[in-house]
Amino acid sequence: MRLFVSVDLPDELAPAVESVQDDLRDASGLDFTDPEQAHLTLKFLGEVDPDRLDAIEDALRGAVEEAGVAPFEATVEGIGAFPSAEYIRVVWLGIERGTEEMTRLHEAIEPRTTALGFDPEEHDFTPHVTLARMNHAGGKELVQRVLRERDPEVGSMRVEEIRLKESDLGPEGPTYVTVERIPLD
Repeated sequence: MRLFVSVDLPDELAPAVESVQDDLRDASGLDFTDPEQAHLTLKFLGEVDPDRLDAIEDALRGAVEEAGVAPFEATVEGIGAFPSAEYIRVVWLGIERGTEEMTRLHEAIEPRTTALGFDPEEHDFTPHVTLARMNHAGGKELVQRVLRERDPEVGSMRVEEIRLKESDLGPEGPTYVTVERIPLD
């Protein structure tokens, strides 16, 4: 099973996510994420033996307790690209309010998952929601223009839990299934 840890966007924000994606539709080379499955990844775990689920769930519960993050409000707004606007691999929506809490959750999850043998993150954590991945630079100029000219406000959400999710890669793209929900304290 292919697993990751996330904060999922509520269904009511999907139309606003899709609206931002619509501004990028004419950019060749972009592979869009499903707005109905929009989420913020706290930690990508990769391929995992199902026998390890209990240990992972225990680690996540411990991380949430250690982070001491109570349910909080987060706002999804702003747009950017990784690694930069010059070399675009991922186009994303930012997190304005709630960044500190997301970062605390990530920082508590990271050492507990690496202690279980998962690879440490190679980059600094930047809370974001992936809109699209760029496969080739054909639409780079349009994406750069949207990055310069748009400052989307997608909306607010109440974060009350993190989720352990399974990613099932199919011909139409990935489908995400919640394996476990871990409530915030």
